[in-house]
Amino acid sequence: MNEPKDLARLLKVLAGETRVQIVQLLKGRALCVGALAARLDVTPGAVSQHLRVMRDAGLVTDEKRGYFVHYCLNEETLAAWRAEIDNLLDPDHRTGEPNQGASPCAVTIEPEAARSPKT
Repeated sequence: MNEPKDLARLLKVLAGETRVQIVQLLKGRALCVGALAARLDVTPGAVSQHLRVMRDAGLVTDEKRGYFVHYCLNEETLAAWRAEIDNLLDPDHRTGEPNQGASPCAVTIEPEAARSPKT
């Protein structure tokens, strides 16, 4: 998944505060839309929309229990996403070859004293 567009898609799924709260609430337990809505103080319709996006991305799975659908985190997807985010943020993990002879930074900042005075 090391493609930038795939990483961006992954991060978009987790970009909303409500979705992060849903992930936190689903850690270790399954909950239905009504229970999530009550804990988040949002409408069940809003929770359903968030869960649809999360389900489409493979982050949550659903299971029908009687009249209710319970949602839980997909641990395999979480592990894969965790590895991708770790790779993205790891300074030692490079996906491309550096340019020959290029400096590590694209911008060089001169000290204030070395700058020519403005007229």
